[in-house]
Amino acid sequence: MKTIDDCRLVDLPRITRREGNITPVHGSVEIPFDIQRLFYVYDVPGGEGRGAHAHRELQQFIVSVMGSFEVTLDDGLARRTVTLSRAYYGLYVPNTVWAELAGFSSGAVCLVLCSDHYREEDYIRDYDDFRRFRNAGSLS
Repeated sequence: MKTIDDCRLVDLPRITRREGNITPVHGSVEIPFDIQRLFYVYDVPGGEGRGAHAHRELQQFIVSVMGSFEVTLDDGLARRTVTLSRAYYGLYVPNTVWAELAGFSSGAVCLVLCSDHYREEDYIRDYDDFRRFRNAGSLS
């Protein structure tokens, strides 16, 4: 199983021009998987959080395209919090790592690139179930 040590910040390419900047992202180039789905989170009310789950198989790459927020990573033994605040770096989150997003600044936009399509059965949404999954290697 993956640990928080498998999570990592990735510097993304920047093409800087006087008229504005571009950051291209290619699956299996800048991030370690082919992109099958993307979604973005925005208009998060003050004090609210998102995420708070793990995936059995799905991998994610999280970018703050505007504003800032924190991502707390948890592997059942250790926790680490990473602040994302720039559109030119992102956070790789492998499967079997719990992630919670919080502390969204006003106007923040979170982009999440995923290794697979949405499948509800891939989610572990209860933290106690997650701990059992990590200890046993699977959920019954």
